Amino acid sequence: MKLGRGLVVIGWLAALGVIASAVMGYAAPSGSDVEELQMHVLLALAAVLLLLFAHCWILLYLIFTGRAVREVVKEYGLDPALPAASSRLQADAVPWLLLAMGLGLGTFLLGSGAAANALPAWIHHVLGYAALAAQVYALWVERRVLADHERLVAEVDRLIAAPAG
Repeated sequence: MKLGRGLVVIGWLAALGVIASAVMGYAAPSGSDVEELQMHVLLALAAVLLLLFAHCWILLYLIFTGRAVREVVKEYGLDPALPAASSRLQADAVPWLLLAMGLGLGTFLLGSGAAANALPAWIHHVLGYAALAAQVYALWVERRVLADHERLVAEVDRLIAAPAG
């Protein structure tokens, strides 16, 4: 579970990066110099890459540990409700991970349109707020789901280690 906790920490760092990028974007006056815009874009890029990294790996972690639970349950003839619980946990987290990733990436990509005055800046701003809210909620869900998943895996480990009888 240390991997999952580490990924959640990276996700929180990404959220802080999104906030820092937004502050930098709002602090720069309209028509500011190119260096300030470049710093805003680089910070946003780093934050979005961290966000994508954390959520993608959490998604993979849930998928592959869920698969391992299914295989162990099948191999040892354990309660079939165990893989169903793993699937429910995945179903709780996956939509929020995807939403956070999609909004984060969309905000970053549409930022270039706002910088070029090809689309209204308010669209970039609203997407940024939505991306941050989705990121924070996704991280809250991930923390809960990863903790529940850790308990499930520990229960499976306990069941296969227990003497038959």
